[in-house]
Amino acid sequence: MSVLTRDEAQTRAQLIDVHRYTVALDLTTGDETFESRAAIQFTARAAGDTFVELKPALLRSVTLDGQPLDPHTLDQNRLALTGLTEGEHELRVDATMRYSRTGEGMHRFTDPTDGETYVYTQMFLEDIQRVFAVFDQPDLKAVFALSLTAPEGWTVLGNGIATDEGDGHWSIAPTPPISTYLVAVAAGPWHSVRTEHAGLPFGIHCRRSLAPHLDADADEILTITRACYDRYHEKFKEPYPFDSYDQAFVPEFNAGAMENPGLVTFRDEFVYRSAVTDTERQTRAMVIAHEMAHMWFGDLVTLTWWDDIWLNESFAEYMGYQTLTEATRFTDTWVAFGIDRKSWGYDADQRPSTHPVAPDPDAVPDTASAMLNFDGISYAKGASALRQLVAWLGEKDFLAGINTHFARHKFGNATLADFIDSLAASTDRDVHRWAEKWLRTSGVDTLTPTIGNGSEAGWTLDVTQHGNRPHRIAVGAYDRDLVDPGQLTPRDRFEIDIPQQDGPTVRPGRRPDLVVLNDGDLTYAKVRLDDRSWATALESLSAIPDPLTRAVVWNAARDMVRDGELAPTAYLDAARTHLPRETDLAVVQGVLAFAATQIADRYLGPDDRPAALATLTSICRALIRRTEDGNAPGLRLTAVRHFISAATQPDGIQDWLNSDSVPGGPELDPELRWRILYRLAVLGAVDDEAIAAELTRDPSATGQEGAARCRAALPDGDAKAAAWDRMFRTDDLSNYLFTATAQGFWQPEQADLVRRYVPRFYTDAVELADRRGPAIAECAGRYAFPIHATDEESLRLGEECLSGTDLLPALRRKLVDQLDDLRRALRVREG
Repeated sequence: MSVLTRDEAQTRAQLIDVHRYTVALDLTTGDETFESRAAIQFTARAAGDTFVELKPALLRSVTLDGQPLDPHTLDQNRLALTGLTEGEHELRVDATMRYSRTGEGMHRFTDPTDGETYVYTQMFLEDIQRVFAVFDQPDLKAVFALSLTAPEGWTVLGNGIATDEGDGHWSIAPTPPISTYLVAVAAGPWHSVRTEHAGLPFGIHCRRSLAPHLDADADEILTITRACYDRYHEKFKEPYPFDSYDQAFVPEFNAGAMENPGLVTFRDEFVYRSAVTDTERQTRAMVIAHEMAHMWFGDLVTLTWWDDIWLNESFAEYMGYQTLTEATRFTDTWVAFGIDRKSWGYDADQRPSTHPVAPDPDAVPDTASAMLNFDGISYAKGASALRQLVAWLGEKDFLAGINTHFARHKFGNATLADFIDSLAASTDRDVHRWAEKWLRTSGVDTLTPTIGNGSEAGWTLDVTQHGNRPHRIAVGAYDRDLVDPGQLTPRDRFEIDIPQQDGPTVRPGRRPDLVVLNDGDLTYAKVRLDDRSWATALESLSAIPDPLTRAVVWNAARDMVRDGELAPTAYLDAARTHLPRETDLAVVQGVLAFAATQIADRYLGPDDRPAALATLTSICRALIRRTEDGNAPGLRLTAVRHFISAATQPDGIQDWLNSDSVPGGPELDPELRWRILYRLAVLGAVDDEAIAAELTRDPSATGQEGAARCRAALPDGDAKAAAWDRMFRTDDLSNYLFTATAQGFWQPEQADLVRRYVPRFYTDAVELADRRGPAIAECAGRYAFPIHATDEESLRLGEECLSGTDLLPALRRKLVDQLDDLRRALRVREG
């Protein structure tokens, strides 16, 4: 399909102004397709030619101002509109459209639990063309008035209040002017919990089979929603701009959530079927807060072109974490951001595919390139940059600038320049210069301290900076406790500017035992510890009082491992020493995840992996013993999960499965049962019959995914061949079943068994991407990549694929990133 270029979008926006879409969708015509009729009112500012986009199964008819156009002139996804005259026009398009199984366009899902069917849209970035004809670019905002015909017993949701007109006919209230990618509908026999807040209808919705689980958490979800809504109205002068606020938890959703005005869609894994930790609940709450922030930044004011996607995502990311901290019971959200989310940005920013938070417009020449920037830079780094901006600017001036921006551009579009001008209007500081340093540059700065020993004048701190961004950071100084040397006592916390303009900073007294740069994690930079501070951290890391400071130190250790400055085994030793005493759940989860997925699975060779897994199980045993009193269920659940995943012998976890419980708790829920069965499959301790029996016990969509994952993980040549064929030879797997199969296929324990599939990946993935498109291409590049083939031959094959093939951009980007991570793993192993 043709991608839209920035130049084409600018030309079209200069020629036409779109006023209104009147769209009728009929969802009653079968399982494969639906009917789509669109009437578009627009104005041509001058005589000229343009085009409208759609991707139909069948284009039945097209009329322009009542005159028929030839449907056969449709070229890929473009229908030319030639000879437009200046003035008002109406385009009518009648088409048959295909349902999707990949989460793009109108996705259709049948719940295996009860046979009920649901559909929902995901229109981003250009997938609205799969639903109805459209002038598809973000700066051609219009009013959308949709009506739907749905099967009896279904409920329809949309951007506005939906009204049941009888006989399966539904009308959705017209929207204010919004961008094409923000249109949304969801239809099916939803289970709904409805309420009202601030005079607006609020609702949460899920599949019927998930109803008990949504009901169990409805109070928590709605409490978070109301608290965020109220807090945003304290921060923002513009009121919430839409007529209702629905949140639909939908199946097989590709993203975490989507900020459709008035109808936010979430992946329905956020409706928890099994026990979860409080950190996972916090993540769900953060996503709720993030998406609600988009109602203002993204929906009320929208980017002009996709180079400014960071304006949407960075703002919502920052506001999500900050507002959650201010308005809800989740007051330590920045710890989870620091130990988990921020590393996503650091990793992305050190790959060849890195880009500025706000890339040059010429770097985003078309919609295909725009899709590649939805990464850790646009989200985590951008949010970190805004957090640093608030620290430097002050929250009062920051919010004043934001409110100026909303007032200037509401229901319109804006650019980075507009945003910076709005901020500059509210402060005397040079925001334009800050933006050039922070938003227009790529890469991660590294800050390294040199500590001078105490003298009569005091101790000194000299910070060497690799990079050139200005930073406002806090520095923490800690001493060993005189009574209990294993404990650390805060001595001093002070702020400095980087670069240091007046030479080293001098502080009174002897030098501290531990000096932590970026204490409080207010900037975006890798930090190092001096030798004495690192020695203190190795002895007393878990005794640092503030979990956010501990997260900063753990991140420093993580970065040192990745940069070849700290042995992976030294990181594991630190984890073995301190995680059994760690109290913050986010820190435990972050450290265990890095130790398991990077150190044990990639950075250590096959000969060293058993010892690494033994270390992980030892840590988990200690945590399980520590939590026997039941006072830390989240910590215990985390330890149980990681113990299962690191088990090298089947007997212990097989006993848990047989007894349906971990000794001392918890009882096994579906998630834990599938987790154990998956590990047993990897170890060759179960067969397909056992997997089928578990699927009979749990026939849900999650159970189907668990079974696919387990079958692909079996250490059997026939099982591997069958899994490979399901992924690459047939095209009937949904996005979620493809992902589950891919997750199970590659296992470090099975390197010899799957070695012959490594070269096949580089040919089969290319063909798959061409057939099935960007969503499956991204899944293939992320999950089906031979991640455990950490050797020069795999790197050679990957580089050969990149150099010799015309790859779909989504797959190319994933391969570039995966191969860079492979090079890093090889360097760490060689070190």
